[in-house]
Amino acid sequence: MKATATVWVGRVLTGLFAVFMLGASIMPKFFMPTVVAQSMTPNGWSGDKTLLLGIIELTCLVLYLVPRTAVFGAVLMTAYLGGAIATNLRVDNPLFGFTLFGVYLGLFMWGGLWLRDPALRQIFPVRRS
Repeated sequence: MKATATVWVGRVLTGLFAVFMLGASIMPKFFMPTVVAQSMTPNGWSGDKTLLLGIIELTCLVLYLVPRTAVFGAVLMTAYLGGAIATNLRVDNPLFGFTLFGVYLGLFMWGGLWLRDPALRQIFPVRRS
């Protein structure tokens, strides 16, 4: 079965989301834990949680990238991003630059999944009327 342009756009969005999450969030937690711990402290997180958060985030991303578990991974990643939103809100970080960044990522993630998964588009169709 040949993939449509919609599916390819979804795959590209999914790939961009995955590369961003790996490069900007997950890998630093594994390879630069001291730097990440220092940036988490002002937000109320202790530095000893860095590796655990990286493992949780990587698990969510892998589940999101596997077609059979993509929706489950997206739900888990949404919960993870919700925690980031709540953390930024709690410490009064700027709304558009920090606090809502998790919303932007979530929309990007779900948009990619919606475009690449016809079954999800049937569950959540775009209504024309």
